[in-house]
Amino acid sequence: MKRGFYTIMTAQFFSSLADNALFVAAIELLRSNGAPAWQGAALVPLFALFYVVLAPFVGAFADARPKGTVMFISNAIKIVGCVLMLMNVHPLLAYTLVGLGAASYSPAKYGILTELLPPSQLVKANGWVEGLTIASIILGVLLGGQLVGPLIASALQQIDLPWIDTGLDRPAETAIAVLVFVYMIAAIFNLRIPLTGVTPRPMPRNPLVLLQDFWLCNGRLWRDHLGQISLSTTTLFWGVSGNLRYIVLAWAGAALGYTTTQASSLVGVVALGTAVGAVVASMRMKLDQATRVMPLGIAMGALVIMMNFIDNVWVAAPFLVLLGGLGGFLVVPMNALLQHRGHNLMGAGRSIAVQNFNEQACILGLGALYSFSTAAGLPAVVAITAFGVIVAGFMWVIMKWHQHNLRHHGAELDRLLEIARRDDLHG
Repeated sequence: MKRGFYTIMTAQFFSSLADNALFVAAIELLRSNGAPAWQGAALVPLFALFYVVLAPFVGAFADARPKGTVMFISNAIKIVGCVLMLMNVHPLLAYTLVGLGAASYSPAKYGILTELLPPSQLVKANGWVEGLTIASIILGVLLGGQLVGPLIASALQQIDLPWIDTGLDRPAETAIAVLVFVYMIAAIFNLRIPLTGVTPRPMPRNPLVLLQDFWLCNGRLWRDHLGQISLSTTTLFWGVSGNLRYIVLAWAGAALGYTTTQASSLVGVVALGTAVGAVVASMRMKLDQATRVMPLGIAMGALVIMMNFIDNVWVAAPFLVLLGGLGGFLVVPMNALLQHRGHNLMGAGRSIAVQNFNEQACILGLGALYSFSTAAGLPAVVAITAFGVIVAGFMWVIMKWHQHNLRHHGAELDRLLEIARRDDLHG
């Protein structure tokens, strides 16, 4: 890998570690405030809100400045969101601001890969990104769970700072304070990311022009006969996976009687499986073979439904590893193919912004549906079944869509796959 790749990976690891630990801390903060259950479920769609609302702007912002600078600014926004939580701003509002930082971070994080690396290394690079991201999810969820647990929380609360009254009296508050420093570590690595040599694209003076540009880019990717398949697959995958994190917490509480700290370990188990699947995919799959993994999406849907029949942790753990493994093997090659097509069609930042818009809109829609269902008293078993049916059903439709493209646009697909095989055509 080129110089700077591992700096990018380190910065991404710490930023994602804090994101996932903060999710657990925010849930515990809401619970300690006596908030209703639907507010915990609402954390997921609110985090996705700015991905959707600001999608036309964050991609252009990422393309207009060095990617490391954009990532630094984004982490600073996340720190502000944490500080607001500690200042008794409502956790949902403050967490939404953290989502703003994440929305601006993502186009730079993924966009820099296509600027730095040729197509032949994109699947491997995505394996690194997803593997480290999943590792950060595992460690982040576990870290968050332990920070709000009685052992570490009581130790942190006993630390006295001379002449300073922190006012951090609850485990969730001390956890959030620690995570501010983790975001700072990520920001330091952001400043060490080298320039890629790609000429920035200045943002227009009238930001409303970006709306038209974004929708043109969105339509261009949906019309591309490879881009549309990879985009629809990753949109579906992340829409479900983004909400599955909270669903596993709720399921572990209902089926196993777990506390937040105990349930967070099972979210880490899913992430562990995803990391394994991502690493295996990065070693075995090539960019032009990405569409072969689609049947795994149907298998994932079936496994989600089967969660309803598990009430023993010794069965749940390997089952969740398998579920995560299928997801990791599915998303890595599809994500790489989508980045490749987007980079060739419109540029890295704009491409990732389009991808985020679609994926986070799916997270937002499914999360809002789940939050509404929770508020209405719908049992978790019904929500889990619905998620499984959605995954399997829509994945089957996407497979049929690709088969239609092969029959009616075979020559065009052959040309696009040839571009994917050759580094010298990566434009």
